[in-house]
Amino acid sequence: MTVRSNIVGIDSPEALERALRTAYYLADEGLATASYLALALGKPLLLEGAPGVGKTEAAKAIAAVLGRRLIRLQCYEGIDASAALYEWNYPRQMLAIRQAGEESIDIYGETFLIERPMLAALRAPDSTVLLIDEIDRADQEFEAFLLEFLSDFQISIPERGTVRAAERPAVVLTSNRTRDLHEALRRRCVYHWIEYPTAEREARIVMLRASSVAESTARAVVAAVGKLRREPLSKAPGIAEAVDWAEAATLLHARGARWPDAFKRSIGVALKDEEDLTFISGRLDALIAEAAA
Repeated sequence: MTVRSNIVGIDSPEALERALRTAYYLADEGLATASYLALALGKPLLLEGAPGVGKTEAAKAIAAVLGRRLIRLQCYEGIDASAALYEWNYPRQMLAIRQAGEESIDIYGETFLIERPMLAALRAPDSTVLLIDEIDRADQEFEAFLLEFLSDFQISIPERGTVRAAERPAVVLTSNRTRDLHEALRRRCVYHWIEYPTAEREARIVMLRASSVAESTARAVVAAVGKLRREPLSKAPGIAEAVDWAEAATLLHARGARWPDAFKRSIGVALKDEEDLTFISGRLDALIAEAAA
């Protein structure tokens, strides 16, 4: 196994944690260690956790720290290899055939190839980070195909041959754990489970991502969001919603709304489901007042 002792000046988990902070991402020791080991060992990083804990943002921050382009493959039910690897531009091929007339033409040249995320990452492993987002939403057939890709980091294009990565690309996979992933896929990755941050850390995140928000506002929003997450909601607010709620309440307050009314009026940036809003509406005043106290 090839170990990269130094990744763009990052030689330890602590150094990566500091670098991520400059990218406006506060990683705890566990995440910084798992990310560093994945990069140093050339292994994919598998991040699992509830929606909204910052899995996708972690991948974006890692790409920013490395100075690389983030290539995102959003998974969904029914996704297949053509959406992940490549496709041929058939209309352009047919047009080229008609224009060529009796002349011979290679319709499988580079100009007819539509590059998809996984092929793009193989071709530029030193300047990209491949994010395979919400792999648990894809079916098991696609997961098996992905397993083969992560084993060899190569793909075969029948008309052009095999494309191999010059080096192991940086790959981050995320999962909300709506279903269990195959054990073989987990074995190929460095794994980390991301929990919701502590109230103290989340308040720091809010103030880092929304510099106009006062500390008291950040702490009040974090306290309210923490209470909402303990409710049986269909879509609990994530960290991004906490940041947005703090910014929205601050904006309304600047336009004349009083506290805590500014929190209540901007609840739509934290809860984004009609049933959730109806469920919590009768206790919202008390919840916000208690959080803001």
